[in-house]
Amino acid sequence: MTRVAAIDCGTNSIRLLIADVNGADAGNGAAAPRLADVVREMRVVRLGQGVDATGELAQEALDRTFAATADYAAQIRNYEATSVRFVATSATRDARNRQVFVDGIREILGVEPEVVTGDEEAALSFAGASSVLPSRGQDPVLVVDLGGGSTEFVLGNADGVIAAKSVDIGCVRMTERHLQSDPPTAAQIAAAEADVDAAIDEAARTVPLDRSAAVVGVAGSITTITAHALALPEYSAAAIHGTELSLDAVRQACTELLGMTHAERAALPYMHPGRVDVIGAGALVWRRVLERLAGATDGRVATAVTSEHDILDGIALSIV
Repeated sequence: MTRVAAIDCGTNSIRLLIADVNGADAGNGAAAPRLADVVREMRVVRLGQGVDATGELAQEALDRTFAATADYAAQIRNYEATSVRFVATSATRDARNRQVFVDGIREILGVEPEVVTGDEEAALSFAGASSVLPSRGQDPVLVVDLGGGSTEFVLGNADGVIAAKSVDIGCVRMTERHLQSDPPTAAQIAAAEADVDAAIDEAARTVPLDRSAAVVGVAGSITTITAHALALPEYSAAAIHGTELSLDAVRQACTELLGMTHAERAALPYMHPGRVDVIGAGALVWRRVLERLAGATDGRVATAVTSEHDILDGIALSIV
C-alpha cells in the first residue's frame, strides 16, 4: 500500500486528496489500483480571477492560493504521504505570469507544479471518474468536466480514452465575460449560450458526441446542480455520487439556478459560498451541453450520471 497526495489547482478552487492506494502493483497483473481516502478537502481561492480579461494572475488570487497550498503542505507532512503531484489547469495555462505561480508553489510545497495541457487534463478527469463507476464495457461513455475556466469532453470505454478536447468555457470565465446582472438578463444569457455553442462545436470536431452511450458529469458546478435537483437539506457527497437523473430533471435544475438572484442562491443549504456567484454560469453550460448531446445522440442519451470523483482522483492514481 502506498500513500500519495494529489493537488488539483483550477480556476475556482484548489483541492487536496491524500489517499492510500491499494493494488499499486497493478501493472504486474494485480487488480486495478483503488484509492482509500485519508483527506479530501476543497477551498475556493478563485485563482482565475480576472484572467479572461487581463491574461494575468492577480496578486490577491496568488496570495489566496499560496496560503491554501501552505496548509496543504503541512497536512501532507503530517499524514506522511510519500509521493506528491500538483497539477494546475485552465487559469494557469492562460496566464502570462504563470512562472510567478510555479516558483511560489515550488518554494512552498517542494515539488514542481505541473501546468498540464487541456488534453492531459481531460485524460486525468476520465481516469478519475471511470475508476469508481460501474464498467460499461466497450460502450463509449462521455465524461464532461465542467471547471471554472475550461470544460473537458472525454469519450472513452474500458480500453481508455477514445477522444478528448478541452475548450475555454467554464463557470468563472462565462460569469466574468457575460453574466454580470443579478439575475442575468436574457441578452446576457443568449450571448453566453452562443459562446458555449461555439465551444461545443469545437469539441465535437474532435470528440464524436454521437457515439456516446452515456454521459457522466464531474466537478463542483455539476455536483451542486445535482444537489439542487435532489433538493438536499445539505451538501452530501455520498448522496450525490453516482446519482443518475433524467436530462429533463437536470435541465430544470439548471434553469432554476440560472434564474435565481445571488441572495436566493446563497440561501440554498447545499451551496458553497465560493460558488454562489458562478453557479448560474455553470448551470448554463451544463444545460446547453446536455441539450446538444441529446440532439447528437437522437435522444439515446436520456439521463446523466454525476460523479464526485474526477481529475483529483486521476492525479492520485497517476502517481502510482
